[in-house]
Amino acid sequence: MEYTRVIHPLAPIFDRNSRVLLLGSMPSPKSRELGFYYAHPQNRFWRVLSGVFQEEIRADTASRTAFLLRHGIALWDVLHDCEIAGAGDQSIRIPQANDLLPILQQTEIRSVFTTGSKAGQLYERLCFPQTGIHARVLPSTSPANCRYSLEALISAYRALLEDGETC
Repeated sequence: MEYTRVIHPLAPIFDRNSRVLLLGSMPSPKSRELGFYYAHPQNRFWRVLSGVFQEEIRADTASRTAFLLRHGIALWDVLHDCEIAGAGDQSIRIPQANDLLPILQQTEIRSVFTTGSKAGQLYERLCFPQTGIHARVLPSTSPANCRYSLEALISAYRALLEDGETC
C-alpha cells in the first residue's frame, strides 16, 4: 500500500449563523483535485443533502456553499493532515486534527456530526477533548459504503433537521 502525506487544502465553510458542524475525515483525491468537498461524482453527499432538504443543489462551488450556509451547516474535516493510501479512510495513519475552536467561537454550533465512522472515531479521539461536544456519527456517503441505499442515507441524514428551524 502506498501512503501519501496529505495536508488539508480546503478552507472550512461556515458563517456566524451556522448551527450544525458536519465533518468528514480528509478530502478525497478527487475533491483535492477539484478544490471542493465531496467532489467525486459517485459520492452521494450532495444528493443526500438535496433529499434531506428537498431542494435541488447545483454542482458548482458557489451554489453548494450558499446551500450549506442557507441551512446553517458548517462543513469541514476532522483532520489537518495525515498519511493516507488513496481515498480509504481505514488507511489513515499519523492523523493531526484541525483546530475547530475558531469555528465554534464564531458560530452558534449546537450539534456536531461526522460523515462516517472513521471521521467519528478520529473526532472523538482528537477533537472532543478540545471541543467538549460529542459528535453523532452518520453513515459515509462514499460509493464504497454500498450497505446504504440513497434512501437510507437520506433517512439517516435527516438528523441534521433535528435542530429545528435553523436548518
